[in-house]
Amino acid sequence: MDDKRLRQEKIQKFEDFVDRRLKPDLVKAIAERDKVFQQQKVFLDLKSNIEKLEKNGVTSLRSMVNLGSEVYMQADVPDTRHIFVDIGMGFHVEFTWSEALEFISVREARLARQIEEYTHLIANIKAQIKLVCEGIRELLQIPAE
Repeated sequence: MDDKRLRQEKIQKFEDFVDRRLKPDLVKAIAERDKVFQQQKVFLDLKSNIEKLEKNGVTSLRSMVNLGSEVYMQADVPDTRHIFVDIGMGFHVEFTWSEALEFISVREARLARQIEEYTHLIANIKAQIKLVCEGIRELLQIPAE
């Protein structure tokens, strides 16, 4: 009876470890990777827009700008050759189109590395979950599938 109780305690500890540590870590890592994917999309959109402006020779434009809470206002941009780019931490830098494209390429490379790191972390966490579940299966003496 003591052996059975000890086995149940081990199983409970493994299950708690998976539920309280590994699964939340997995959810957090996936959410962080999704944030980086979103940042990557924003920079790809910006790059595409700059390239379209360059291709079409657009030096001024009129646009609707969302002020927040779906309130829009018409905006005139007299000179599109200089743009402000959010470089992080709430800072914006004025760039020419070529400078912005150069900055975007550097940022894209960094974001790609971050995505790769998060993907590797997610794979490791999933492997740990699988390993712990295999340990639980062995403790329960359930045959492998």
